[in-house]
Amino acid sequence: MASKESAVKKYIVTLSDGEREQLTAVIHSGKHTAQKLLKARILLKADTSEGGEGWSDSEIAAALETSVDTVARTRQRLVDEGLEAALMRKHSPNSARRRIFDGAAEARLIALACSKPPAGRARWTLQLLEEAVVELKIVERASDNTIGRTLKKTLSSRI
Repeated sequence: MASKESAVKKYIVTLSDGEREQLTAVIHSGKHTAQKLLKARILLKADTSEGGEGWSDSEIAAALETSVDTVARTRQRLVDEGLEAALMRKHSPNSARRRIFDGAAEARLIALACSKPPAGRARWTLQLLEEAVVELKIVERASDNTIGRTLKKTLSSRI
């Protein structure tokens, strides 16, 4: 870790008054993820402008109980991609699984679940919906577990 501190900082954080106010507002108001709050605090501590604190990466990491690498990455994303990118979680399309139900398929699933159940049935079950979405070519394949999670996410209580 000593080598990281002795190296000349390539990514220097200098926030404008507006950006500083925006970060302070994120910390003090509304509901935000812990990760977003941490990054906002990192940027405020790393700010080397007149109104900033200008802490070193190791001081920030110790104060906020995070790693020096997290501080360095947050600083780099701010300089390279801007304030919004530095606060948001970076999603890699290669690491995430492709969603089975996109918006249109999800809407058709909900409509199906809200429709009248098959003859001889009082209500739709997850297994019946699983068979129906494949039969109706809404999706190629889906498990009853996926269907249940999708319906739960949309707060559909008809099942």
